[in-house]
Amino acid sequence: MFTYIIAKLLRLLPNKAIKTPMIPFQNVKMKKDMLIETSVNRTKISLYYPMNTNLKKHPVYINFHGGAFIMNDKDMDDPYCRFLSNETGCVILNVDYAKAPEYPFPKPIQQGYDIIQWLKREADELNIDAGKIMLGGQSSGANLAAALCLYLEEKKDNQPLLQVLSCPMLDFVTSHADKPEPDRWRAQYPQVANFINMCYIPDKEQASHPLASPIHAEVSDRLAPALILVAEYDAFRPEAEFYAEKLKTAGGRVQNMLFKDCCHAFTHLGPKEKAEQAWSLIAREIKETVRKITVSQ
Repeated sequence: MFTYIIAKLLRLLPNKAIKTPMIPFQNVKMKKDMLIETSVNRTKISLYYPMNTNLKKHPVYINFHGGAFIMNDKDMDDPYCRFLSNETGCVILNVDYAKAPEYPFPKPIQQGYDIIQWLKREADELNIDAGKIMLGGQSSGANLAAALCLYLEEKKDNQPLLQVLSCPMLDFVTSHADKPEPDRWRAQYPQVANFINMCYIPDKEQASHPLASPIHAEVSDRLAPALILVAEYDAFRPEAEFYAEKLKTAGGRVQNMLFKDCCHAFTHLGPKEKAEQAWSLIAREIKETVRKITVSQ
């Protein structure tokens, strides 16, 4: 009961990332809000269709927002989904995934898997190319994106063409007090981070589960190619860089980009110039991934 009460209080805090978006608002051809059934709950999603395209079947990129597994919703990423859609010519599927502690690990991962299966079934109706699926996220959303690729591999299902992990949180085993936290208040009160971890992973024995902490996963070169964005002054930098090296060692294709003088969630909180660079990099990587697969077909 305690975790539920505190989580609800934390959700009342203003989301600074919404106040000043790093990317100007863009119109898209269509934004379609839907409520779909999954095995976890009825899930809100938004589909963004690019302004200038003649494609009948669009590639799709699935976005998982940040929020420490317990806060925020998909609307915080609205300007970025619009930008990515127009820049890449893809449909962007923005997910309002199930939050902890009401829906702890591994429910959001199962939910993500269900969304991919739904997307494949409804591809024709949605004007989507089911053979060109990519995904990514920020912070906790990046954890879900990485875990979803591992879950798909477990099930021997097709991998996405690309996984984008921005400031990913990938290690529940290491206490936040033992991570290089640059923020003075977070460093002084690691109990807050530990509370958030407890919401998503209520059973401590699950902390090392590879779908909770992907740095503990056995990875292979079959996993989706990865673009990993790392902030220089981020408590999660070591685990992001460790995972990037782990994927490379396994033979995977990995682009690991370090953004100097940036902190966690810089893609949403700035500095603006670095955030714009990051979103442009993500857009270029999505476009290049689609171009390569189209040429090879």
